[in-house]
Amino acid sequence: MRLRILCMTIENEQGVVAARQRSRDIARQLGCSTLDQTRVATAVSEIARNAFDYARDGRVDFEIEGTSQPQLLLVRITDKGPGIADLETLLSGNYRSTTGMGIGIVGSQRLMDQCTIESTERGTVVTLKKLLPDTAPLVTPELIGELGEMLAASHPGGSFEEIQQQNRELMATLADLRDRQLELTHLTQELEDTNRGVVALYAELDEWADHLRRADDMKSRFLSNMSHEFRTPLSSIRALSNLLLDRVDGELGAEQERQVTFIRKAAEDLSEIVNDLLDLAKIEAGKIEIRPAPFEVANLFSALRGMLRPLLVGNAVDLVFDDAGALPTLCTDEAKIAQIVRNFVSNALKFTVRGEVRVSARLTADGRSVKFSVSDTGIGIAPDDQQLIFEEFGQIEHPLQQRVKGTGLGLPLCSKLCTLLGGQISLTSLPGKGSTFSATIPCRYADAHGGEFDLANLDRLDADRIPVLVIEDEPQVRLVYEGYLRNTRYQPISVGNLRHAATVLDRIMPGAVVLDILLGGEDSWLWLAQTKAASRTHAIPVIVASEAEDPRKGHALGADAYFIKPLSRDVLVAALNRLAIPPAKTDRNTSSEAGSRAAGDGEGMLPAQRGAGP
Repeated sequence: MRLRILCMTIENEQGVVAARQRSRDIARQLGCSTLDQTRVATAVSEIARNAFDYARDGRVDFEIEGTSQPQLLLVRITDKGPGIADLETLLSGNYRSTTGMGIGIVGSQRLMDQCTIESTERGTVVTLKKLLPDTAPLVTPELIGELGEMLAASHPGGSFEEIQQQNRELMATLADLRDRQLELTHLTQELEDTNRGVVALYAELDEWADHLRRADDMKSRFLSNMSHEFRTPLSSIRALSNLLLDRVDGELGAEQERQVTFIRKAAEDLSEIVNDLLDLAKIEAGKIEIRPAPFEVANLFSALRGMLRPLLVGNAVDLVFDDAGALPTLCTDEAKIAQIVRNFVSNALKFTVRGEVRVSARLTADGRSVKFSVSDTGIGIAPDDQQLIFEEFGQIEHPLQQRVKGTGLGLPLCSKLCTLLGGQISLTSLPGKGSTFSATIPCRYADAHGGEFDLANLDRLDADRIPVLVIEDEPQVRLVYEGYLRNTRYQPISVGNLRHAATVLDRIMPGAVVLDILLGGEDSWLWLAQTKAASRTHAIPVIVASEAEDPRKGHALGADAYFIKPLSRDVLVAALNRLAIPPAKTDRNTSSEAGSRAAGDGEGMLPAQRGAGP
């Protein structure tokens, strides 16, 4: 929905002055800061003066675009002059005007979020675009009426009054700059004093850190070496015990069989401790490797069900796995998750005399993670002891503890593994009522890990496919888009935020961008405006796929297509077939096609439509 605020003509010098004053008034009423008011007024004044100087007349239209915040202020200056002869050179920033017209346009481009130009021999249309702040009131037809009454009640001043106003703005800016300079000088002095103290402190901390690092390395090496050294004799003990129990060397008496069985059981318990110690040593040394790969939780549960069934002793305790078929495909380390759940179930079975142990998994409210839970009807854990069990070798005192000896390493190992996967462990328990251990694991390991985008992925791009930058913060939606583009000529490069998108754009020029406007609080509208305004990236087609139903604003900011989620595969591939730039052309910065894209304001592009859900 586009709302018109004001239309005014430029027939003389006073009209140029009035356009500047009205621009300032409108920007102020729309909630712009003092600095942005001056920017809008100056940009409009420069273009209006060009219209008067070269065409001797012109018209200025002030409009609002968008139904959601932030809305877009459009200022369209139209004249019927001879047009701009060398528009492409002007748009590239290389135009040098002897009269100053080019300087005014280039300056206006820098002051506004976007500046588009359409010029023919019948006249020129310059459209200036400015995103209003998020704190600005939502502009409605009623508010437009009030704004019109306010403008009608006030009368623009003359050139002298405008010069006085500009002088006041200049003096206020100079005073602000002076205050900031003094503040900067004061802060610089404080930082210098602080830095001297910090340097001395760092020297001391480095010395202590070096001592701790050496001690930690010695501990990790000791654990690792001892674990390896224990494995060989333990394997021999278990093998020899099996030989005796299998009667390879003759029959055993009843007491001998019982004793050998105890030996084998002790060797197996000790092997479990050694394996846990080795895993902990690897984690602390940073040598454990995460291998993310797609898998289904239902398949994981099926494998665990068969693996853990032998741990049940008698019929007093049931092991139940809830249905996990509705969960999305995960992309993380399946083996590490299986190890965590196995430890949870093993502990639950040890301390549950009767009842059930239930294993479940559900998607979190934000859809980014899966919460694996193991609930039991066992002895429970007192609040004061709940922190102790996550410490290495920490165990609570309980009569049942004497019957089921444990290592005290399983839960600390689970906690460290969960942290490695980017998740966290939680516990709810009441003595005598049972416990629920939960591990919340992100659906995709790379996003959960929080690291920078892996630049190595850009070095492995297929030269025969067109790279498509997908900017989407929902992991499951990124997986859907990657599935859509599998076995097509398009190669998706998926990122979850605008910072990683900037990293990609610094390295390559994709054939297209698929953008979600609602990116967890990031200002995607401004990013769209700046990307389509920049000379290096304005030729890249941007396909918006979002739940924000504001396609006209998206087109006004330069979107080449705008779709409302959910988006179907056919619609996405069709849009890419129509818009994506082949690889050989993605490195151009200032071609004639780029100029025509920058000059357009989104009219005539693919309208917003609803695709079939994935």
